Amino acid sequence: MFSIKIDNDIVKEIKEIDISKIMPHEKVLIDKKEVLKGNLKYKDDQLIISTILICSQSNMIIDGHHRYTALKELGFIKAPVTLVNYFTDKIITDENDSFLKNEIISNSKKGNLYEPKSTKHLIFCNNTKSWHPITLISSWYPLKKI
Repeated sequence: MFSIKIDNDIVKEIKEIDISKIMPHEKVLIDKKEVLKGNLKYKDDQLIISTILICSQSNMIIDGHHRYTALKELGFIKAPVTLVNYFTDKIITDENDSFLKNEIISNSKKGNLYEPKSTKHLIFCNNTKSWHPITLISSWYPLKKI
């Protein structure tokens, strides 16, 4: 098992929210989304899924576009999310911090989606003093099927 130590103020809350309130900033890979949909569709009444990481201020997806799209297309009304303090300096948009966070959110609100996997958000680990994929702070969440 791999875990990282992050600042206490980064994760704000883990909960379910209306899926219609979540904003993507990237397109998805169709094949990957379809595989995920197939896996979710044929599970028992309750499934365990990684939370979608979203900005606590804007509800924009930071990580989890394929999970979001699969759940939405399967008719889920709510999605499990981890609300994140996106504007901390302990989160960067890729190895070079090439994208401005405000610009990503602005494009998301306008529906100007980036190509799949354009951003590769990283989070700083206080123990190793190095950057890791932000998906590591997702939580497993029991989700009831609709």
